Parts: sequence; C-alpha cells; structure tokens
Amino acid sequence: MAKIENREQYEWAVRRVEELLPLVDDNTPADDPHCIELELLSNMVADYSDEHFAIGTPTLAETLRLRMQEMGLTQLSLSKMLGVSPSRISEYISGKSEPTLKTGREISRKLGIDASIVLGV
Repeated sequence: MAKIENREQYEWAVRRVEELLPLVDDNTPADDPHCIELELLSNMVADYSDEHFAIGTPTLAETLRLRMQEMGLTQLSLSKMLGVSPSRISEYISGKSEPTLKTGREISRKLGIDASIVLGV
C-alpha cells in the first residue's frame, strides 16, 4: 500500500475522500471501485494524521482544570470533595505535585477521570 509522504498529498487525499463519501454507503458492495478507493485513501489519511497531527494524552493537571470548569468547581470546593487542602489542589492543577494513591482513587471516582490519567500511565 502507498503512503502519504507530504502535506500536499495529504490535502489532496482528504479532498478526494470528501468527494467519495457521497458515492458510498452501507449498501455499496465491497468490490465497488469507489468503496475500494475510499477505504484505501481513508486508511492512508488516518495513518498520516496519526503520525503528524496526534494529540498527546492529557496530563492530570490539564484534566483537573477542565473537569473543574465542567463541574463548576473551585479549588476550595474540590478540596472539600476530595478531603485535601486547597493548597494541595493548587499543586495538582499546576503540575507541581501528584496525588497519593488514596486521593487519586477519589479523583478518579468523584470526578470521573480515567485512572490511567490520574496515575500518569
């Protein structure tokens, strides 16, 4: 299978995928030329995107700030929820400190943050 080598090829492939999408649906036979081309180009675009535009895993600090905003929490209200001091919350959201395992469990459970983000794995 060919590989997209540069941004120009990538942009061409994206445009071609957009042209093919209206021509293919769930009832299109797998051996239809448009279906085959769409699948090949889609895979190539995805591979190039993964390699060049990948978004890294968010840090605990980034995730905590986002979740606090989503839930309308202040550092004080979050500290009460987790049973830690407001200064400890400040350290977590600035990335200066990591929570203990016990606090990490509470963060995961009460804020719905995936344990792998809390543990940094």
